[in-house]
Amino acid sequence: MMRRPLDIIGASLGLAFIWPLLICIGIATAETLGRPILFRQTRAGRGGRPFVMVKFRTMRALHDPAGRLLPDKLRVTPLGRLLRRTRLDELPELWNILRGDMSFVGPRPLLPETVIAMGEAGQQRGAVRPGLTGWAQVNGNALLNEPDKLALDLWYVAHASLAIDLAILARTFKVILFGERVNAEQVKEAYASHRRWRR
Repeated sequence: MMRRPLDIIGASLGLAFIWPLLICIGIATAETLGRPILFRQTRAGRGGRPFVMVKFRTMRALHDPAGRLLPDKLRVTPLGRLLRRTRLDELPELWNILRGDMSFVGPRPLLPETVIAMGEAGQQRGAVRPGLTGWAQVNGNALLNEPDKLALDLWYVAHASLAIDLAILARTFKVILFGERVNAEQVKEAYASHRRWRR
């Protein structure tokens, strides 16, 4: 299958060309958040296999008087918001792609316990490698609820192809430039397709 060789080539070229940008973001992150500059967390990969995902840190470790972490929106720095808005915080995941943990396109990697809680749907979702971007990310992402995201992810698993991957990559750049918008028609189709797939 062509996907894995293309992932290796794309991630290698990406890391080779953007390393100055990675260094600049790393320095800026260290200045605003200190060390470590990378966020590492165990996520579920293809077939549920755990791996350590890496990305740039975007939040401070701020706690309330009881020792609980404050909500994300209170911990994200201005630089962190910029990195998230432009998806630049995800660039270190090129290393995960090169290693084979991830692909450029696929359902976003979730916590293992989140995938387990999905039951059969979580197993179906894990039939492909998680991605740097995906069908849910270009059809609403943070504006969607979790069931909608899952339906879109399952649609992708059932219809994955090189043509769809290229379309998702193109639409990802559009989302970065113009912001996220919910595509209600695609969400509706995802639910309908998932019902047909399960029959």
